[in-house]
Amino acid sequence: MVLPLFAAAMAAGLVAGTPAMAQQPVRPLPKVGGCPLGYFSSGSYCVPSKGGNTQGTIEKSGTSCPLGFYSSGSYCLSSPSSNREAMQKTGNSCPLGWFSSGSYCIKGRQRELNRYAVLK
Repeated sequence: MVLPLFAAAMAAGLVAGTPAMAQQPVRPLPKVGGCPLGYFSSGSYCVPSKGGNTQGTIEKSGTSCPLGFYSSGSYCLSSPSSNREAMQKTGNSCPLGWFSSGSYCIKGRQRELNRYAVLK
């Protein structure tokens, strides 16, 4: 009985050493042109709709979006199946625990970070 509960806890990321992936936060954004899908205009901001299907969003840097995100106007929205968190890169590198994806830093799982380190 304990083994199935432990396996379920590991799958949910509740056991130490198995961190759950973070998703891009859903929060108001500075308005850049029109608001992205799932957001509405409120003064100088784009505010998430209350419908519950709104995806986490970041401002687009350049012409492309980071791994796990898709373009919507001047923004990059987290893909529905993505469990990634992203931020715009400052300088040439990303902080510890994050990996580079174009002009962005992506919060990664240890397996992704190891694979990235091998590719560098």
